[in-house]
Amino acid sequence: MFGSSVKWFRHLALAATLLAVCVVSLGAYVRLSDAGLGCPDWPGCFGTMTVPESEAAIRQAQAAFPHSDFDHGKAWKEMLHRYLAGTLGLMVLVLAILGWRARRLIQVSPWTPTALLVLVTFQAMLGMWTVTMLLKPAVVTAHLLGGMATLALLTWITHRHWGVVSGRFVKAGGLRVAIRLGLLVLFAQILLGGWTSTNYAALACTDFPTCHGEWLPAMDFSNAYHWIRDLGESIDGTPLSLAALTAIQWTHRVGALVVLVYFGLLAWRLLRVEYVSNVSLLLLTLLVVQIALGIANLLLHLPLVLAVGHNLGAALLVVTLVVLNSKITELPK
Repeated sequence: MFGSSVKWFRHLALAATLLAVCVVSLGAYVRLSDAGLGCPDWPGCFGTMTVPESEAAIRQAQAAFPHSDFDHGKAWKEMLHRYLAGTLGLMVLVLAILGWRARRLIQVSPWTPTALLVLVTFQAMLGMWTVTMLLKPAVVTAHLLGGMATLALLTWITHRHWGVVSGRFVKAGGLRVAIRLGLLVLFAQILLGGWTSTNYAALACTDFPTCHGEWLPAMDFSNAYHWIRDLGESIDGTPLSLAALTAIQWTHRVGALVVLVYFGLLAWRLLRVEYVSNVSLLLLTLLVVQIALGIANLLLHLPLVLAVGHNLGAALLVVTLVVLNSKITELPK
């Protein structure tokens, strides 16, 4: 019985990880295509659990939500994301149950899928607040970070059951610390990227490598990083200035430079370590592609496919770095 639970646990973890990549990417597509408020309520859409289709249903929806414009395409984008996120939540619930049933046989603590379930529940609340608080930047950014954290935990659980791991793969203590610290560096940059996207600051300046023709343009950091405020507003409620938007994007650029140097040096060092060289090569490749996508988004004025690709690149970097951390960590005895 327990052997069957472990088998289901392994396969469900893998399927949930793949679905999480899709959910994170689709979430980026919904946000970047301005469909985040495609449904003005939650968890349904204009009072129903699907998108109104008939003329009568659409008239009824518009009467029930007179202050929200009905856009069929945006509504379906939002609901598809909710359906997939809901499916992922159910899969995580089953993972947590199976984890406790087979807790003596699985390769992670049963508290790990339990913590994941708590995180996904909080993610659902953030999804609701994203709509009810009208895309408040702090909430939307937290939702993005929660999605990446969910993907990271799922990747960890999956790799512990499908990958080859050993504490002997990387013996140098300093190198191991650098690999661990890499997760913090990456999530800090994802935070900056999420703040840039949710404040619609990605095109605050479109020249590169300078910004408005300067290395240090005029910037307003006090309003840029005031976390508790409404979308597009400064601390005093006036429209967010170009200087504040510039500060947000410029900081993200500096963060990208730090990530490039840090992971470039780390991957270059790991290329000479036999058991992790393939993962480090993938990390280096993804890093180059991610930086190229960031620059292309600036110069080409944020085409949707490249913007979503940039978010997908961040997700794949998370997966790769978690796999690298898992590979150098012994299994529990």
